[in-house]
Amino acid sequence: MASERPGPSTYPGRPAISPFTAAPQTTMPFLSSGLVVGSEGSGYRANTPAGFNGPSMSSPPSAYASPNLGTYQRFPGPASTQLISSANGPPTGQPVLLPPVLPSTGQHVLAPPGSFHPQPQIPSVPMGQPPQSLNLQPPRGSFPSSPLESSFIAPRPASQSSLHGYPTRQANLVSQVPPVQSPPFLAHQGGYVSPPPLAAPVGLSSREQMQHTGGGPPVGGIQNLVEEFQSLSVGSAPGSIDPGLDFKALPRPLDGDVAPSSLANMYPLNCHLRYLRLTTSAIPNSQSLLSRWHFPLGVVIHPLAKAPDGEEVPIVNFGPTGIIRCRRCRTYVNPYVTFTDGGRKWRCNICSLLNDVPGEYFAHLDATGRRIDIDQRPELTKGSVEFVAPTEYMVRPPMPPLYFFLIDVSISAVRSGMLEIVAKTIKSSLDELPGFPRTQIGFLTFDSMLHFYNLKSSLSQPQMMVVSDLDDIFVPLPDDLLVNLSESRNVVDVFLDSLPSMFQENLNVESAFGPALKAAFMVMSQLGGKLLIFQSTLPSLGIGRLKLRGDDPRAYGTDKEYAIRIPEDPLYKQMAADFSKFQIGVNVYAFSDNYTDIASLGTLAKYTGGQVYYYPGFQSSIHGEKLKYELTRDLTRETAWEAVMRIRCGKGVRFTTYHGHFMLRSTDLLALPAVDCDKAFAMQLSLEDTLLTTQTLYFQVALLYTSSSGERRIRVHTAAAPVVTDLGEMYRQADTGAIISLFSRLAIEKTLSYKLEDARNFIQQRIVKALREYRNLYAVQHRLGGRMIYPESLQFLLLYGLALYKSVPLRGGYADAQLDERCAAGYTMMTLPVAALLKLLYPRLIRIDEYLQNASMKIDDFGKFSKSLPLAMQSLDSRGLYIYDDGFRFILWFGKMLSSDIAVNLLGMDLSTFPDPSKVSLSERDNEMSKKLIGILKRFRESNPYYYQLPQLLRQGEQPREAFLLFANLLEDQSCGTSGYVDWMLQLHRQIQQSA
Repeated sequence: MASERPGPSTYPGRPAISPFTAAPQTTMPFLSSGLVVGSEGSGYRANTPAGFNGPSMSSPPSAYASPNLGTYQRFPGPASTQLISSANGPPTGQPVLLPPVLPSTGQHVLAPPGSFHPQPQIPSVPMGQPPQSLNLQPPRGSFPSSPLESSFIAPRPASQSSLHGYPTRQANLVSQVPPVQSPPFLAHQGGYVSPPPLAAPVGLSSREQMQHTGGGPPVGGIQNLVEEFQSLSVGSAPGSIDPGLDFKALPRPLDGDVAPSSLANMYPLNCHLRYLRLTTSAIPNSQSLLSRWHFPLGVVIHPLAKAPDGEEVPIVNFGPTGIIRCRRCRTYVNPYVTFTDGGRKWRCNICSLLNDVPGEYFAHLDATGRRIDIDQRPELTKGSVEFVAPTEYMVRPPMPPLYFFLIDVSISAVRSGMLEIVAKTIKSSLDELPGFPRTQIGFLTFDSMLHFYNLKSSLSQPQMMVVSDLDDIFVPLPDDLLVNLSESRNVVDVFLDSLPSMFQENLNVESAFGPALKAAFMVMSQLGGKLLIFQSTLPSLGIGRLKLRGDDPRAYGTDKEYAIRIPEDPLYKQMAADFSKFQIGVNVYAFSDNYTDIASLGTLAKYTGGQVYYYPGFQSSIHGEKLKYELTRDLTRETAWEAVMRIRCGKGVRFTTYHGHFMLRSTDLLALPAVDCDKAFAMQLSLEDTLLTTQTLYFQVALLYTSSSGERRIRVHTAAAPVVTDLGEMYRQADTGAIISLFSRLAIEKTLSYKLEDARNFIQQRIVKALREYRNLYAVQHRLGGRMIYPESLQFLLLYGLALYKSVPLRGGYADAQLDERCAAGYTMMTLPVAALLKLLYPRLIRIDEYLQNASMKIDDFGKFSKSLPLAMQSLDSRGLYIYDDGFRFILWFGKMLSSDIAVNLLGMDLSTFPDPSKVSLSERDNEMSKKLIGILKRFRESNPYYYQLPQLLRQGEQPREAFLLFANLLEDQSCGTSGYVDWMLQLHRQIQQSA
């Protein structure tokens, strides 16, 4: 750990030549997805409906169907939308209009995009910086072009009526203009070619191929006057409540998280995107360019993520040679270092220092400058690698895996069944605990007193020792409270078998949690380890006791609102700091029907790299499987002990803020006492220099930890990204998943200092500023009218922004979420990897009754058959059976008109005749339909293993459960006074246009 120190802040200049130089900013075709809320010709803009003052608004009465309608499939959506992203063609049957545009004088006229032409693949270079010159020129001449498959909406004639109950007419003007044939894009020889805006095809050519006139519009007649897209405008009439948008055409991430591949194609030696994702893979070269980006510039890191299928992180042991690192900035050797002087020196890709190659590591170079042993050196060919650390990376011998359980045994813990489930789960997991035979274990239970347990191997049964003095805590028999599991296994088994019955008659309602926490620290401080807390009652005795401050409705909307979401007692943050210092990670399992102050308890996990599990209203008969799965995974998943993490980057940039669960030990060193494969972290980047002179920026994440087998290791992930001068390129290379991950962490942290409304407005304002800046890039060259434009890379950002706006940590006010639920969700979202977070924000809604009834379809066919649906009420058909899956729970919605045979096969009863579906359990039955459903749920759980999705059954019309379990989570609809998807888009569009 001592070697994980920052290097000097000044580095020599880096080589000036790179094949990834950003192309000069030129006029390029742009592909837009448009919302037109007014006529381009007249400049008319649709008026905002009266009363629409922000995200919170009531829906127009005519936006919903009459309550007498029988099926949800017949409900009209909250609004109609027509917004086609760059990847989609015009809707079937819609006429297409191509409005002309006159390019500026002297501008190049570029061919309308056809099918996407990928950039030529840069030859793979096993090590070193990219070669100094690459011939990327394709054959001369123009690429074949075709019209863009994109559609826009035009205004309706003013005479059109959209009054409820009256027929409407719409006059469409259709005009087809031949596409323009013009030369492809300009490229520098050997340079990095910026792709055109959005999804336009990339062409490469030399300067002499660019044909244009110098003083007037390009020659070529009417063909050169058209825009590079087709458009169809369908807007609402003045005064109409119809927004003029086709709800079905709005972009939706129905395929889940799709990580961008452009950076991996450009730098094939980078680590996989599941380990490190940049918010944009085009780094701005100046502070002025960064100031126009408006989204967070940073990375999301998932250091212990499961390796991609068929791959493993290679383990490298340098032996007595020691790990090869830069002697100045301490960068680890990686695929982007270069070897010179016949292989005797290597140049650091981070700081450009020339380092000597140790004799034991020396290898000759071939004619191309490659080491002749390159194929035997995974550290020079893989972006992710794990080094075995020598003794100088240890400040003490590697600690054994240690698990200490702090368990509440008050009356609520016993009666809910929590104590019994916890004891049985721990016992069933003992054989799978990592680190055998070194693993250590210990227990402490508490109510109004503390109960210690001597589990020494020489005993036939455990000995309980009770400490009732809560003001002067001491630890009896300190040497026998932590034991080696393999040696004391029989005693531990006896203890876990007897634990539930031991407190079966306990009527104690008090909780001496603070003193118990202090005692656990005293027991664990010598070794460190993982502390698992099971708490079911508000701490009421001794230090750390908490008041029933609850959720005060009067606090909302005031400057003091945030105070209810932060720890009441500073003891918890101080204890967390002490735990982190002594390498103790804390996971909190909270069970309660009443207020438990998750804001305070969760602090222990927040600063120790831990996790918060929340089970409101826990009952073992309902929630037992969920607790069993999640506790088992916590005990058996890959864990890195006594870890520290640092991320390095090139000269001129630095990481300024860090977001997640950790303790920041120095300016850039994250202390992680026990970090596992489910934790992700986000970091923001800033530019120290006014202007970056490099053309490629490198990042390297290093996690120094002790493995469960007792080996000190360093997991290293390395990535490269181009430095660009074009703001449009930053937007085109944006990663929506990484941006939303950073946004969510920033917004949740903002709720700890400001009102919820301020956190929501923060998200909305950043999105508006960014899209306004993007719009300004093309406002001069293109006739945008009332359309909303955005790059294809961000086509789902607006919907994810709305989802974040409506998420549990941020939504509404006092009545929209319980305080403990809000805080627990915030702690959870701060640690989720990108894919899991996006699924939580925009869950899957899938109809399954047709699949279940089709006897010829097997479980392997379900992936091809299933299709995610928009999260809106109009997606639901009363004749169907649907699964709602957000990664944390399953909601099975049974339509009123669903065949009773399906319910009988799945549940053993007709659900329509059962008074309380919440008490119906789902289990596998002896019929093909039931087996297929259980197979579907199992497959969904395997694809998202972080939490156990507990199935909840819901019958159409069952209130109030249907409203708060499902309808409140159909985020594309208006609900609880908040905007639906269409209203959100119109509001953002209006704000973007105000100052565009």
